[in-house]
Amino acid sequence: MPLRPRFWDTLPLADLTPEEWEALCDGCGKCCLQKLEYEDNGEVAFTRVACHLLDGHSCRCTRYETRHQFVPDCVTLSPERLPEVAYWLPRTCAYRLRHEGRKLPRWHPLRSGDPESVHAAGASVRGWTIPETEVGEDDWEDHIIAEKP
Repeated sequence: MPLRPRFWDTLPLADLTPEEWEALCDGCGKCCLQKLEYEDNGEVAFTRVACHLLDGHSCRCTRYETRHQFVPDCVTLSPERLPEVAYWLPRTCAYRLRHEGRKLPRWHPLRSGDPESVHAAGASVRGWTIPETEVGEDDWEDHIIAEKP
């Protein structure tokens, strides 16, 4: 089924086809960064430490379809689940933006027509992550990003 014109601006998230839902992902890779959530205040800190399945250049999961076999707690986003997880998604994430009733940025591939636009805009993690296989979980705090992506 082809994607409907401007579905990202015109349709409620619950009305998207599976293909449209997947197309909302801008390919930034930020959701694949390891995060620290502080129990005392609920704040979420992003780190430079990336899931071992993230390709640091393409910013895509190398095993997306079977990722739960390798990372059982990897979150599967859906319109139903979004309200409970949106708070820890990156502030530029299309799913979060749409959930909050906001528009997609100009660099989003659906708006630009170019899958590289997310990287050209500096809105992806391309080139600055550290694989989790190289950093122990006890050291993630040493790699916190100053501002939430």
